[in-house]
Amino acid sequence: MLTRFPKHPARISAFALVLFAAFSSHGQEAPAPALAETEEALTLSIGDQPVLVYHKAEVPPPDGVDPVFTRSGFIHPLHAPGGGVVTGIHPADHYHHLGLWHAWVKAEYDGKPVDFWNLKGRTGLVRFVKVLERRAAGFTVEQEQAAYLAGPDAEAVPILRESLAVDVARVDGAHVIDYRIAQKNVAAQPLVLPAYRYGGGLAYRAPHSWNRENSDYLTSEGLTRVDSHATRVRWCAMWGPAEGGKRPSELATVAILCHPANRDAPQRVRTWDSGEVFFNYVPIQETGWEIKPGETVELVYRLVILDGRATREAIEARWQAFAKD
Repeated sequence: MLTRFPKHPARISAFALVLFAAFSSHGQEAPAPALAETEEALTLSIGDQPVLVYHKAEVPPPDGVDPVFTRSGFIHPLHAPGGGVVTGIHPADHYHHLGLWHAWVKAEYDGKPVDFWNLKGRTGLVRFVKVLERRAAGFTVEQEQAAYLAGPDAEAVPILRESLAVDVARVDGAHVIDYRIAQKNVAAQPLVLPAYRYGGGLAYRAPHSWNRENSDYLTSEGLTRVDSHATRVRWCAMWGPAEGGKRPSELATVAILCHPANRDAPQRVRTWDSGEVFFNYVPIQETGWEIKPGETVELVYRLVILDGRATREAIEARWQAFAKD
């Protein structure tokens, strides 16, 4: 059954955000968002400031790394308002981590284990299919989560056909990105999703330079990297030094907000206490799920990217506005 989200936040709220952003606290009109497209990618900018790049073409891993980690259908780089990059891809500890992305991990189809996230095992993958809609402030693409049901040397069979809608705006100095997933089971059998510690919802990997000394997490419940894993949160903010941009090495904050209409909201999260910064909303961390043939499910998230280290009160106010959409 399709989960109904009030006012379709990825589309209508983005339009409302653009209108709101046009009247800043300084009485100046905000630059307009713009979409540029090549054979390889879709790029969203606001004025002359890049916000994000979505990869249509497959991107290979670094030289010397197994090409199995080649993938399309993800966002990198993601920029803070000051221009610095706040995502990382292909870290040596997890070559399949790709900036901003989503995929199911521990799944079963017709009694067979399928992993669309960890590419090394070659049981599944996520791939870009085509552009469905282009907008000045965003785009909608079709992706597939496909499984190698007849083995890794056979053609991967689509199990989930999904639309991903991404819209951007600038609101009170922040880059605001709505990220909306609609997944339909186009196969003959249910996709079974047992309870598992990560996978499914939106995932984020920070720049490789973020570590225990220069970065941290802050959740809506006031938790950090040492105690936030597996907790339920309305939002999680991560901060560290933006790479490059107009103010190199200055801090930037990436906050990821979970819409209250999402399954199992406020969703449990996967965070790391090791020093590196990885984040994942996990709709199945506590209770398993099943997507039946012909069924469509939706998940909606919002990212707020700011220069500097944001306060708990500031991010909570952003979430309250998102929750009302």
